[in-house]
Amino acid sequence: VTGRGMTPPQRILFPPEKICMDWRQKRRPGAGLYNLGSTCYLNVVLQCLTYTPPLANYLLSRQHSRFCRQQGFCMMCIMEAHVRKVLYSSASAIRPRAVIRDLKFIGEFKPDIPGDAYEFLRCTLSAMQRACLSGSSDLDVSCQETTIIFQIFGGFLRSRVTCLSCKTVSDFYEAFLDVLLKIKGASSLTTALEDFVTPKQLDWKKGFKCSKCKKKVAASKRVTVHHAPRVLTVCLGRAEDRSSRKISQLVEYPEFLDLQPYMSDTAGEPLLYSLYAVVVHSGHTCLGGHFFCYTKASNGQWYKMNDVSVDSCGIHTVLGQQAYLLFYAR
Repeated sequence: VTGRGMTPPQRILFPPEKICMDWRQKRRPGAGLYNLGSTCYLNVVLQCLTYTPPLANYLLSRQHSRFCRQQGFCMMCIMEAHVRKVLYSSASAIRPRAVIRDLKFIGEFKPDIPGDAYEFLRCTLSAMQRACLSGSSDLDVSCQETTIIFQIFGGFLRSRVTCLSCKTVSDFYEAFLDVLLKIKGASSLTTALEDFVTPKQLDWKKGFKCSKCKKKVAASKRVTVHHAPRVLTVCLGRAEDRSSRKISQLVEYPEFLDLQPYMSDTAGEPLLYSLYAVVVHSGHTCLGGHFFCYTKASNGQWYKMNDVSVDSCGIHTVLGQQAYLLFYAR
């Protein structure tokens, strides 16, 4: 077996033992968020990140801003101020002005044009990752994978490619901060995950070059989770290929998920995750419609967060949605 892409880091930017997965303080839910144009896609992502316990614990400790030397835009400083504002505010709703002001630094977004929550999540996490790396330009990739952001959301996938002629196996490793699943024909999250780890045939035209056969060959490729993240973020891909039509089917998802069957090494104890946030998209196409979310606050209660409104609800309501993004924590 030849392998590529997993080297131990020379230096660790954030000590993993300092990550606290449970809320340090329990309190009622925080404020709702005003929709400032067409910004529901951004509101849901901010709310789900605000209720991600290890991230909120870190941001509330102000460890980032105390040592930040970033001039101008810094996504970590913005998120730190935002989470404090939401969780400590006595107002029922606040305006996420700083995020709106710096939208152009986060990605290709404009406040008055509807955006996609998944794209905004990816851009936000990557802007936070860049903020954690600012000031240290010479770090190798494995060091970059030791920031607080990567240690919370990051994991590794392994692609195991087997040459169908000579049976030589090659492993490739790839870091991820979220997992995008195809849901066409999948009735549940577990079926979508099973499909994700099912070996796929690679056509020799696609060009996998076998190191032993020294030519392009037909091969099979199996992707598995090699290193599981502390927080697993899943996008149920609702966009039809090559159109803006939306796949509206219900995909069942559990409150507790065992990731062990989808790991490279399936032996061992169950790897249990607990659901703590869900983003829902309502509407018939992926371009329009509305986003709202459900989050579990530090008091253990679930709330529906729909822009300015924050209403308590039960787990059965949460589990019966046409989910788009799912957030699970170990």
